[in-house]
Amino acid sequence: MTRDNENMTKEMMEAVYQESFPFWDKIPDADREYIRQNSYLVHYPKGKNIYNGSECLGVILVRSGSLRLYIMSDEGKDITLYRLHPVDLCVLSASCVLETITFDVFVDAEEECECLVISGTAFSAVSGRNPDVKIFALETAVSRFSDVMWVMQQILFMSMDKRLAIFLSDESARTGSDTIALTHGQIARYMGSAREVVSRMLKYFASEGIVEVSRGGVTILDKKRLRRLII
Repeated sequence: MTRDNENMTKEMMEAVYQESFPFWDKIPDADREYIRQNSYLVHYPKGKNIYNGSECLGVILVRSGSLRLYIMSDEGKDITLYRLHPVDLCVLSASCVLETITFDVFVDAEEECECLVISGTAFSAVSGRNPDVKIFALETAVSRFSDVMWVMQQILFMSMDKRLAIFLSDESARTGSDTIALTHGQIARYMGSAREVVSRMLKYFASEGIVEVSRGGVTILDKKRLRRLII
């Protein structure tokens, strides 16, 4: 992990925060400068555990790459809550800002990432002085909890074929490609399932002509039939 604050000029940082934070123009100049002074451009290597709930890392804004947020059982089994991609924001890593978050959330770099990290202490201080900042952090967390509830709903109440069809369809829409460049293990981890279960279901999809499975990933061949599985 490396920090490089010199590569990000004040003007560039101002533009990023202007676009990302609806409260930016509502807080005093001194607080905006305080946030800028306590922001760091951080590079995380692929596979790096960024956050494990043990400290207040701060607010993370993804500029490139992707992050995975997950919870883990005492036995070491994890469930992916959601993933973050460029321009996405993570506030669950700022436990000192959201004090009501009492469960441990883990954050890993799924790819090599460049992130802008705002010190948790600095963001908390500005949040305490400015209700607009506090409201923004809470609203951001609530919107992510809706993603979490959607994940839990799928795990608890949906059949595996429907869950896999939803995942493949969502990934295709997100990337703009019919080829999902993920391994069976990665898909299983994102879905909170076992690799063997995903492999069996992909084999069934392939036998039905819905997808083609290769070493490069999974290619959707019949989108209409895939959508019918979702309905």
